[in-house]
Amino acid sequence: MARNRASAKAAGSRFERLIADGLALALGDDRIDRRVKTGAKDRGDIAGVRIHGQRLVIECKDCATTSLPQWTREAQLEAGNDDALAGVVVAKRRGTTDPLDQWVHMTVRDLVALITGQTQER
Repeated sequence: MARNRASAKAAGSRFERLIADGLALALGDDRIDRRVKTGAKDRGDIAGVRIHGQRLVIECKDCATTSLPQWTREAQLEAGNDDALAGVVVAKRRGTTDPLDQWVHMTVRDLVALITGQTQER
């Protein structure tokens, strides 16, 4: 059965909930939760994740096809909107529902920022 807009939105919401709950449990931080949608100035899908005392934007994707360039651009834009250290993409890994076994995608620039705690200028 093909996805329509409503079923795609529902799948995305379920995946965001799975990731938020999994991160909150794994990190022992009940401040981590799904973020309220903010329209044009989107700030990612998961709120409350911090590293080096700074916000980390997490953009969740439950899609049949992978669009890494588009997704990472979106995460970086949202990181800028949130004044966050970096933005990463968490993508659905087919065949598992364990939130800690899903895929994480980012640029090396964002990886360096996560390791050092310093935003890497372009």
